[in-house]
Amino acid sequence: MNNDILNNDIQHFISVSLKTNTADLILKGTPFSTVDDKLILEQIEAKKRCYKKLPTWFSTPQIYYPNKLNIEQSSSEATAKYKASLVDGKRLIDLTGGFGVDTFYFSQEVASTTYCELNANLAKIAQHNFAVLGAPNIEVVNASGMDYLKDRNESFDWIYIDPSRRDATKNKVFLLSDCSPNIKTFQGLFLKYAKHVMIKTSPLLDIKATLSILKNVKELHVVALQNETKELLWILERDYIGTVEVKTINLLKEKHQYFNFIFSEEANANAAFSAPLTYLYEPNSAILKAGAFKSLSSQLRLAKLNKHSHLYTSKTVLSFPGRRFKIAEVIPFNKKALAKTGIKKANVTTRNFPLSVGDIRKKMKIKDGGDNYLFFTTDCHHQKIILLCHKL
Repeated sequence: MNNDILNNDIQHFISVSLKTNTADLILKGTPFSTVDDKLILEQIEAKKRCYKKLPTWFSTPQIYYPNKLNIEQSSSEATAKYKASLVDGKRLIDLTGGFGVDTFYFSQEVASTTYCELNANLAKIAQHNFAVLGAPNIEVVNASGMDYLKDRNESFDWIYIDPSRRDATKNKVFLLSDCSPNIKTFQGLFLKYAKHVMIKTSPLLDIKATLSILKNVKELHVVALQNETKELLWILERDYIGTVEVKTINLLKEKHQYFNFIFSEEANANAAFSAPLTYLYEPNSAILKAGAFKSLSSQLRLAKLNKHSHLYTSKTVLSFPGRRFKIAEVIPFNKKALAKTGIKKANVTTRNFPLSVGDIRKKMKIKDGGDNYLFFTTDCHHQKIILLCHKL
């Protein structure tokens, strides 16, 4: 960490250069001799990535940024706030601190927070930023979180861990056994030192397979941001042996969408089926990832179009955790039938359908966009259909 980066002139240069092409900056260079040009360019590139992802950091003066990879790997501000809403108590330890976004928001909910980070430079950056952001209750530890946990032999209300999803050659990995530290190996140790453990994992993990590995799982939170699933949060509780409640959330700019169900009950839940009625419903990505297909039907009293289509329908409009549409027309799947509608431009979605969106656009000569929504799917009679809809 080069403190000269925090010089007012350099900070001003970084701010005014955010919209400048990086290639032009490399050619032109910077007017500062105390800091390497590469480091200043690194600050510019990293800060650019914080504009939407970390607006508090972006808008706070004197923030020091790590390289852009650390920004890409960090939680977004929105998902970090959600994680923080799940914890309470007096003491929390973040074993894999990184840029410190999660730690910062945990510190607003817990009296004392410990941040552990093996990378010395990253730990210094986080410590500086915590001070700038006004978080005095965070203890920064430049050490392996696992080593610190075992050496100190202290108790915490919560342990939080976001295991590294890159191997020794920096390639991405997703299985828990390939991540570092190995959650499968150390989960018993975590519960020895804390009553509650929160583990953040990739949304690509298979939920059923992971539940066969993890013990004492009380809750699984499937977190989506603007309808893109970002992370799975596994909440472990010491000695817990009950059912696993799956909580899905889609974080939106205005009103968030929630849907909860018991994982073990999904297999035996009863789903109703129907031909398309007046309204169509498309679940958000968190629900689709969680696999709450029958539970959604039974809880909300909606009918599915087909066992594998994961689209729902009703006669009257209902509140729904996803997108809602009014069905204007049900069209048989053939080129002539669609041509009669005169539609040349539409938003196309496929569910349980043999052709891709690209293939459909090419075959049906439909451009992207507009106010019409076309769902290519399979109905309860196993017929291929097209639903012409308008978004509510």
